[in-house]
Amino acid sequence: MQFLSHTSTARLPTQFGEFDIHVFTDSRNGLEHVALAYGELQGATDPLVRVHSECLTGDVFGSTRCDCGEQLHHAQRLIQETGQGLILYLKNHEGRGIGLTNKMLAYALQDQGMDTVEANVALGLPIDARTYESAAEMLRYFEINSIRLLSNNQEKRTALQSFGITINQQVPLLTTPTTENLKYLQTKSMKLGHLIPDL
Repeated sequence: MQFLSHTSTARLPTQFGEFDIHVFTDSRNGLEHVALAYGELQGATDPLVRVHSECLTGDVFGSTRCDCGEQLHHAQRLIQETGQGLILYLKNHEGRGIGLTNKMLAYALQDQGMDTVEANVALGLPIDARTYESAAEMLRYFEINSIRLLSNNQEKRTALQSFGITINQQVPLLTTPTTENLKYLQTKSMKLGHLIPDL
């Protein structure tokens, strides 16, 4: 069942080149998701695609507690260099889907020594509450069935495949660990199965 509608599009010049920004509105809850498109994509085979979860602290404020903002910009750069690709920016994914308030509560517990998984569990919250049907539907809008996925997250790959998207390559988005996010990255690697070597 289709629940996203394409509601607007515009040219978006960025520091990484000129993209087209497409807004999709979810009829179930009014959420507005974004597809940032570079190059000719309609019916494309195996374009680079980044499925990016909204992260206010990392994407907007430049937080070093995570690597989200750095991954987003790295994806934009790789897509521009390749000449073709999509960034699917998914709303309501804050804190792996637990929301901004709970994410801050989890941060406070992390400052007391817990890791990101332990903090969610201590709050009685799911470790990861995200879903990816919106990403699959946006890909179908562009008539894209097979992609090269820009992600370290194996679960994201599995989820997209369950919606009929073929992943012909998974391209890691590796960042340089900092003192603030090293434990976070180690937890993603060891407990969540992310493809992050050499930590």
